[in-house]
This record gives sequence, structure tokens and C-alpha cells, in this order.
Amino acid sequence: MTQVQALVFDVFGTVVDWRGSIAADLGAWGAQRGIACDWAALADDWRARYQPQMQRVRSGAVPWTVLDALHREALEELLPKYGLQHLDEADRCHLNRVWHRLNPWADVREGLRRLKSRYVIGTLSNGNVALLVNMAKHADLPWDVVFSAETFHAYKPLPQTYLGAAHMLDLRPGELMLCAAHNDDLAAARAQGLRTAFVPRPTEYGPSQTKNLGPEQDWDVVASDFVDLAQRLGA
Repeated sequence: MTQVQALVFDVFGTVVDWRGSIAADLGAWGAQRGIACDWAALADDWRARYQPQMQRVRSGAVPWTVLDALHREALEELLPKYGLQHLDEADRCHLNRVWHRLNPWADVREGLRRLKSRYVIGTLSNGNVALLVNMAKHADLPWDVVFSAETFHAYKPLPQTYLGAAHMLDLRPGELMLCAAHNDDLAAARAQGLRTAFVPRPTEYGPSQTKNLGPEQDWDVVASDFVDLAQRLGA
């Protein structure tokens, strides 16, 4: 572990509680506007379109498209289902940008600040750059660098995302560690030579979550949260 110089983090689910944040943010907005909706269900349906949409980009079926645009396409499909088809353009933009306003899990800020004292820390996310920068400002996330799928025009788990981050930091793959709550993301990073840290987020998908409840491989580090991760990494 002494070789690790930098840590990059998956963001959606690992760093921020997307489901709870969307439900709270849009719930408050809807209450002010007199709009009733099951916002948590909307968040779940919205997120369910995430991987299929990115796969169309990965496969070349559609040209490179940033996540904000993919989110908007999915939102347009979902509005009629939730009785929101009457919303005007300003409201639709506000809903779509909820992904820029996600809040971190309770342990994140302290853990990141401790880790930053010893390592370079940054994102390695499928979110686009504007989304990640705006989220960092909103949530007070102290990144040294923001790496996005947009940086490499490739969505995880394509190899160029993991190797691209190492290259841009002038590091060998083994000097970079991916920290994530998702076993498949870590497996893809390990396949490219990165070190790996698993931090479970057992309520990412709500109370009925059934996947990523624990480590599925012998990751280099398994921590209970970001504060524990900092402790285990000597920060």
C-alpha cells in the first residue's frame, strides 16, 4: 500500500446518496409547487435507465453523449408516468439538474479531508465535468482533481477511464487506488492494474437493496466508511 499515491472515487452511491438526495430535494420543491409525486420511485426509475443508456454510447450505437443529456432523455420518458408532463422547460431543467445537487453520506467530508492530507484525491465518475464540479461546490467535497467519463469520452467500465486517470496523474496503475461501493467497478479497475478499496453503502438503493452489501473479492482494502478508510490508509 505504500506505493499508492492517489485515490480516485466512484461518486454516485459511493460518495453521494443519490436516491435520498433526489427524494428530499424534489420532495421539497414539489411541496412548494403543490406537486404530488413519489419522488423516491422516480429516482429509482431514473437510475434504472442509467446503465442501458451508457451502454448505447459504449457500443457506438449513439455518438458520445454526456450524462446530463442522457439524464434528460430518461427524464422526458418518465414525466408522463408520474403525471409531470405539464412541466415547462424551466421546471424540467431544474429537475434534471438535481443530479448536480446531491448530498454526501455523513462520513464523507471528514474522511475525504483526512485522505487529502496524505494523498491526491479525485473523482472517477461517469458524471460529466459540469455535474461533478457543481456537485463538489454544493456538497463541499474537497477534490484535488475531477476526472470524468467526459475527460476520456468513455464510460466506465471501459479500460481507458481507469488507465486515463493514472496517465493524467503521471502514475503507474498500481500507484492509483479506486474507492467504490460497487464490486463491478472495482473488478474493472483491478483488471487494469489499479489498487482497490471497497466501502459498502447498503442503503444506496433504499431499504430493499440486495447487491453490493459486502465485498465480492479480496479487495486491497475493505472499510466500513470513509473515516475508517482514512484510518486504514494511514491518514
